[in-house]
Amino acid sequence: MQDLKPIIAKNITALRQEKKMTQIELAEQLNYSDKAVSKWERGESVPDVMVLKALADLFGVTVDYLLEAEHPVALDPPEERVLFSAFRNHTVVTLLGILVVWFAATLCFVVMDLIAPGLRWHWLSFVYAVPACMIVWLVFNSLWFNRRRNYMIISFLMWSALLAAVLTTMAFDFRAWQMLTLGVPGQAAICIWSRFVTRKKESDPA
Repeated sequence: MQDLKPIIAKNITALRQEKKMTQIELAEQLNYSDKAVSKWERGESVPDVMVLKALADLFGVTVDYLLEAEHPVALDPPEERVLFSAFRNHTVVTLLGILVVWFAATLCFVVMDLIAPGLRWHWLSFVYAVPACMIVWLVFNSLWFNRRRNYMIISFLMWSALLAAVLTTMAFDFRAWQMLTLGVPGQAAICIWSRFVTRKKESDPA
């Protein structure tokens, strides 16, 4: 059986140096002594399972990575791995939030269709799901993603809300397509505001 001590020692050393940490700094992160870290990197001892897991989490790799002698695919820098992991998690949460909106819209459609199958407007639940999704997207984008995209999302939100309102009036035999014209000054206001904020940020001293 292959001796894992030199393999683990090599991987810990490479990952620590890649993250520009000293043995003392790594030891402080793990609540161990720098002498223990030194022994691991010299291959004189092997960290226990819990420490291997802590090392893997700290460096953004798997425990298997620490036990492998060869790594055919080069790893990204630790900072990029952390950023990518955060971006992936935030994207998943955002998509789940949007799926919850569509689930709620589908549930409303089914319930209304079962309770009152004669209704002609229960399909509006899907129409209003679109601006609701825009609101969810806007919230999460403001928290985690590029905020410049907010102006585009707000535009989608405005137009989808206006369209939902028009379709609602049509469902009740009252046509008010003129409401869509409100989107023209609204869109102009969004464009002007976005340019104002962009220029203000560019003019602000660094």
